[in-house]
Amino acid sequence: MLALLASFALAVQFLTRIPLNINITVSEQRLGQSVLFYPLVGLLIGTFLLILIRLLPEQSFAINAAIILTAWVLVTGGLHLDGLADCSDAWAGGLGDKERSLKIMKDPAAGPIAVIILVLILLLKWNAIQSLLLADTGLNFLLLAPFLGRVSILILMLSTPYVRENGLGSAMQKHLPQLAAKLIVLISLLLCVWFTTFYTLLSMLLLVGGIRYLSIQRIQGVTGDIYGASVEIVETAILISLAMIYG
Repeated sequence: MLALLASFALAVQFLTRIPLNINITVSEQRLGQSVLFYPLVGLLIGTFLLILIRLLPEQSFAINAAIILTAWVLVTGGLHLDGLADCSDAWAGGLGDKERSLKIMKDPAAGPIAVIILVLILLLKWNAIQSLLLADTGLNFLLLAPFLGRVSILILMLSTPYVRENGLGSAMQKHLPQLAAKLIVLISLLLCVWFTTFYTLLSMLLLVGGIRYLSIQRIQGVTGDIYGASVEIVETAILISLAMIYG
């Protein structure tokens, strides 16, 4: 039990900026086990946002949506947005070359394409959140979007090779408990259908499949940046699909 709690705490420390003053011994096995708790961390993020939305006055849906989105970015430290930015630059500047694309992903500087994509993704999220607030479906989107965004990491880890031999994601994928991960993905997808619609699930699976296809075509696998990009793209797609259904 203590080992599971340590793996969960490690997942929280890695995926969020929630201050946990816990000294955890990090091993490759524990890194792999921590991935199992990524969807749960997504629910934790959603719960934090759900509490926030209940504290906001119902005066301006636009401002409330901006506050929620800002808190969403801050609680994750912009980790996945950074991955999306790196992937955007790599796909635009990599010119179809694997090594060039991987090199661009390692560059901490953000190019104009990355900035444009980030602005667009945040704009889409803000508009979708605003529509859902107007429809008063906060519970659905504030829990489902961050939850399924992190389920997408598990799906990619289970189905796609990691291309950087010495990357952090390589150790995670290598030591990921396969059976437990598959069960978590299956249960997560069934819960998605239970709490929302098959359309939302289908849009999520198609996007993850598309990300996997493009990644294999370009670099023959995935990287940590692609995991991050997947989270942002899936979250945005879930918000938009729910806004179209309920907004």
